[in-house]
Amino acid sequence: MIAHRLFTLLFCALPFTANAHEYWIEPLSYQVAAGDRVQAHFKNGEEFKGNSQSFFDRSSIRFDIIIDGTPFPVSPRAGDSPALDIALPLKDKLISVVHETTTSTVTYRDWEKFQKFVAHKDFTNAEVDHIAAGWSQEKFREIYSRHIKSLIAIGSGAGTDSGAGLKTEFVALTNPYEEGFAGTMAVMLYLDGAPRPDAQVEVFARAPDDSVTITLHRTNAEGKAEIPVSPGYEYLFDAVVLHPAADATTEENAIVWQTYWAALTFAVPQ
Repeated sequence: MIAHRLFTLLFCALPFTANAHEYWIEPLSYQVAAGDRVQAHFKNGEEFKGNSQSFFDRSSIRFDIIIDGTPFPVSPRAGDSPALDIALPLKDKLISVVHETTTSTVTYRDWEKFQKFVAHKDFTNAEVDHIAAGWSQEKFREIYSRHIKSLIAIGSGAGTDSGAGLKTEFVALTNPYEEGFAGTMAVMLYLDGAPRPDAQVEVFARAPDDSVTITLHRTNAEGKAEIPVSPGYEYLFDAVVLHPAADATTEENAIVWQTYWAALTFAVPQ
């Protein structure tokens, strides 16, 4: 039993190198009564289904809860799962849970895999730029990091989301837990603190029966997206940035690309 526990902790600590996988915060409950514990897992997977990841300092740069615009650091123990498990002396507040990971690496040994990834994430010039730079198509690497948020309501969930200062992030302009929410989730997408216009937003919607639908949307010229959402559903918004890596070379196995992944999760009450 001890050996099985140790294997589980080590497995959860391993970085997932299939970088087309999403990474998000998944609360055990998106709506928490005042006085109840706030709990959430880190999740890695595809199509809004995945494995829970334990908390480890070496893979985390930042882990905060933001209340009324003020960040409060969260300090789990190594191996904690759920990664977030705290009691907050609050009532009727919207809180934002924020997590930023360290940088991980993925190796491409198959050019077609890279082609599928950049097509999926709407990087229309990536193949041409890669070839023009003379980078290897046989074996090359990408580094990536995750910049993720989740909106949780304590009591009525009154309040607004705010920027967390992440490299890239979603900031909710509407509160899905607010009485009178009209069914359209408005968000701003930022990169380095500036709005990111005409960017693809991939939306994963999980229905009450656990089925998941996926749709693609875009931010407008001001970096804003307005996306229709439904009562009783959980949502994952995902957006990715791709840049040439610093000091990229034409050598085989060189790091030539860097991606930054933004994610936002929330639920819409019935």
